[in-house]
Amino acid sequence: MLKTPGKSRREFLGLCVSGAAALSAGALGEGEPVAAEGKSTVAIAHDENLRGADGRLDEQRMLALVDRVVQALYRTNSAMEAWRALVKPGQTVGLKVNTLGGRGIATSPVLAAAICERLQQAGVRAGDIAVWDRDSTEMERAGYRIETAGNRVQCYGTDRVDYEEELSAWGSVGSRLSKLLTRRSDVLINLPVLKDHDGAGVTLAMKNMYGVIHNPNKYHPNGCDPYVADLNMLPEIRSRMRLAICDATTAMYEGGPAYKPEFAWHCNRLLAARDVVALDATGWRTIERKRAEKGLKSLEADERAPKYIWTAADAEHRLGHADAARIAVVEA
Repeated sequence: MLKTPGKSRREFLGLCVSGAAALSAGALGEGEPVAAEGKSTVAIAHDENLRGADGRLDEQRMLALVDRVVQALYRTNSAMEAWRALVKPGQTVGLKVNTLGGRGIATSPVLAAAICERLQQAGVRAGDIAVWDRDSTEMERAGYRIETAGNRVQCYGTDRVDYEEELSAWGSVGSRLSKLLTRRSDVLINLPVLKDHDGAGVTLAMKNMYGVIHNPNKYHPNGCDPYVADLNMLPEIRSRMRLAICDATTAMYEGGPAYKPEFAWHCNRLLAARDVVALDATGWRTIERKRAEKGLKSLEADERAPKYIWTAADAEHRLGHADAARIAVVEA
């Protein structure tokens, strides 16, 4: 395995973390996230032994899990082949994590570090990679170490750089976008968490983009519909989004978006897709199965089905496929 230049893998993890001891009709890394015809692929990789005896995520097993899910999604002979098609040397790459729920239910720093390692091996300079969310303090609470040195992987929130002055608008949404998106991310990799949401039903890849705008509270009425779908139509988001990998190592089936340990479970999975609608629809169905297993009502019966997922798939938006019949789920 290649190592980060001048650093051991464990030392590299320390640069970004602390305490965390879609198919395209064109080329792999280009084009629209879903073909006009056919199915979208969602790859799922599972490792029941992902955690050590202490309950912490094993770094080597996480790296292997990332490789499996990416290779299955892109149907390549090796995971590195997929990464090299996804990103090119000289591009800046943003990893949009989700840290609002704190250490208990956030994008794992171990996952983010594994992806950063593979990006560098694909030829992206460490200083051209940024792991980011809306707020640096929230990131630290979730186990990330803030890093702004130019020759290292960057790790900080929009609070360090602010939002654009001009509004970007589509449909019902008008927002100022994070400069970490517009000026720091030629390629965007979306790293949401698999969890329940008390208003929207679920919060996954598309809703993770609420952490990109200055006014997310404005877009929560009506279960976030059609706001989530409209937000993801913004050209600044849509043109940069290349891949979504959902962290389902720890997931929540009730009580979200805040962390409620009584409703969390070690799912020990990653879900990956280029079609964010297909990923969200698949994640939603995963949560519904867990709710049924626990004897809870479906989200629809609870009057909070994630309607925005279907809106994102409608004829006006065409962001991807929501119908299970149009989604090919591949186990890695």
